Amino acid sequence: MLLQPDHHLHPFPFFAVDAAFSEEQCAVLDSLFSQDNAWQHRDGAFYRCSLSDVTTMIPATFQTEILARMRDITGLPLVDRVLVTAQRMLPGQVIGIHSDRPLLGYELARLVVQLNKDWQAEHGGVLELFASPEGEVMFSVNPEYNKAFGFLLHAESYHGVTEVTAPRQTVVFNFWHEANTPELDAHIQALFAKLHFSELPAALDPIASDAEATLPEEVTFRAGTAAIALHRWGYDAATVVTGYQHSTGIVRCDSSDAETYAAVLLADWVAYLYRDSFDLVRWEILRGELEGMERFPRLMPTWQLCVPVWR
Repeated sequence: MLLQPDHHLHPFPFFAVDAAFSEEQCAVLDSLFSQDNAWQHRDGAFYRCSLSDVTTMIPATFQTEILARMRDITGLPLVDRVLVTAQRMLPGQVIGIHSDRPLLGYELARLVVQLNKDWQAEHGGVLELFASPEGEVMFSVNPEYNKAFGFLLHAESYHGVTEVTAPRQTVVFNFWHEANTPELDAHIQALFAKLHFSELPAALDPIASDAEATLPEEVTFRAGTAAIALHRWGYDAATVVTGYQHSTGIVRCDSSDAETYAAVLLADWVAYLYRDSFDLVRWEILRGELEGMERFPRLMPTWQLCVPVWR
C-alpha cells in the first residue's frame, strides 16, 4: 500500500505513487461506483462533479492501514478519523483552479486515488498544480488507474482538473491533524459565541483606539478576539491588554511569567484559528514555545485541544 512515494516540493509539497494499492484493494474502491450511492451534484462556476460519502463502505482494516501509512509518509500526528469520498466527473465537467486551505476543524491531509481504466490523453481529467491562481501549470498528474496523489492542504495548494471527455472516477481519503479537529472547532466556536468587544475592560480602550488608527482591521480584529479569549478565561485587565498588544505586534509578551505567557500565546493562536485557518508552520512554532511548560488549570481544556500530547 502506497509503496515508494515520489516526493516533490514544488509548486507545493506533495507525493505521487504509480501503483498505490493491491488488486484486492482496488476492487474495493471500484465497487464504490457500482453501488446505489447518494450523490451530491456540484454544478458551480468552477467546481462541477458529483460526490458521495463512502466512508462506511470502506472496511475498517483498510482505513486503519491507510491511516498508518499516511502517518508514515507525512510524519504528521493524524488522528483516528478518516473521511472517504467518491468523486465522479462526466463529459464536459471541469474543476477550476483553487486551494483547499484547512479552516478551523477541517482536514489537513488528502490522498486522491484514480480509478480510470484504459485512460487516454484525449479523455482529459488531468490534475494540474499551480504556484498561483493566475500562474502556468507546474506539474500534471494523469488520472491513470491506481495512481495516487497526496498533499497537505494550505492556502497556496493551488490545483484544478481539466475538462473530461470520458467519465472520471476518483476516491479521496481525508485525514485530520491532531491540533485541528472538529472537537477543537466546537470548543473555539463556544469560546467566542456572542462575541462583543464591549465586554473587554476599559483599560484596553485607549490602546485599542490607537492601534485601530494605524493598523489593518484584520490585525486589530484578531487582537480583539485574543483579548476576548483571555477575558473569558478569567484573566485580569493587565493580562488582557498584554494579550491584545502581543497579537497586534506592538509589544512581545514577556516570558518571565509562565502562565501569562502561555495564556497570551494560546489566545493569539485560537484567535488566528477563528479568523483564518490552520497553519502547520505556525502551529509547530507554538508547540515549541509551549513545550515543557506547566499546563495551567484554566487553560487546560483549550491547551489539550490546541497542543495535545501525541500518543
